[in-house]
Amino acid sequence: MTSNEATTPPGARTGSTGAVDAAPPGRPAADRVTSRDVARAAGVSQAAVSLVLGDKWRGRVSPGKAEAVRAAARELGYRPNLAARSLRTGRTRTVLLVVPALTTEFFARVYTGAARVAADHGLGVVLYPSSEGIGPSHPAPATPGAGPVRAPSVPDPFDSAAATLDGVIASSMAAEALTALRAADLPLVMLDSDPDDDRATATVNLDIADGVRQLTGHLTALGHRRITHLAADVRSWTFEVRARAVSENLSRVPGVRLRRLPAALGVDAGLRAAHTALTGPGPRPTALLCDDDIIAAGACKAVRRLGLRVPEDVSVTGFDDLALAVAVEPELTTVRLPAEDFGEAGMRALMAALDGRPDRAPTLPVELVARGSTAPPADAPENAARPGG
Repeated sequence: MTSNEATTPPGARTGSTGAVDAAPPGRPAADRVTSRDVARAAGVSQAAVSLVLGDKWRGRVSPGKAEAVRAAARELGYRPNLAARSLRTGRTRTVLLVVPALTTEFFARVYTGAARVAADHGLGVVLYPSSEGIGPSHPAPATPGAGPVRAPSVPDPFDSAAATLDGVIASSMAAEALTALRAADLPLVMLDSDPDDDRATATVNLDIADGVRQLTGHLTALGHRRITHLAADVRSWTFEVRARAVSENLSRVPGVRLRRLPAALGVDAGLRAAHTALTGPGPRPTALLCDDDIIAAGACKAVRRLGLRVPEDVSVTGFDDLALAVAVEPELTTVRLPAEDFGEAGMRALMAALDGRPDRAPTLPVELVARGSTAPPADAPENAARPGG
């Protein structure tokens, strides 16, 4: 008896390499989809299917045929036999995606994009939400006036990473966690992180600085000169970039008076920070520039509770373009971040590293979306009065 005969379930079919093709759940054994079926549906050879699904097609298969193979595989429900492939390649075909705690849909969309590319190439994705993105054994940032908040007890995924994973995609992680991953000698792709950090195999970023440039340009073009930046109170490269870009862009506009107040990532925190900004001494700001849509939602509540109006009295802007941005009234002017494309780019960068062809990862463009929460500042003299008397 050959090894193939010993490992092939009754009724299963094998591809040209002898590996068993897995059937989608519920599909009869006699009707399992093979790479030959995918090749026939896409009008290509089995070799082309192997190249495309192994992500080794560039320069050998046309982009149109590659997309036809992926579409046929999805339509037919084809899934390669990962166990057999692992034996041939020495890989587990599993990667870890580490993101901050899933408190908004942004990182869920990042996962969706990453998982879509992974599925097209027979990889599995394990999602690990690290509280506030700072690693499994460290306290989360504290709310002002409260003690440190410990992350929920979650098994540390890094102890056995080298044995169970092929690589890692991580966003906004602390140096301690990065050190643990590098000790495991795994390819590491960082999202939204310092591109000069040599601990990462590759870094994929959004053009955050350009998003801030678009946003500050929008506000100053409307005539705003008294602007308060409600800055996310989170130690992270991306928020450092936002703060620096706000200062640099507004410093070029004559007459701008910029103030910065920290705010945790939450509606209540945004409300408190905005209330402080709007009721503090001196002329009231005409615009609140928020680091995040959630902070901006809190800022809008603060404006209304003070008897003011958005945008007639105070303009408010966000960042991310979450679903929340169109749930508030007026809808929020914000910067749209392509979260799914971000996840896709991160997964492609990791696959390139696994194939020994790491390349300079892309910086993805972002887009200003102007909605009803911004308008020219009011010209009335009472616009500079402190609310509440």
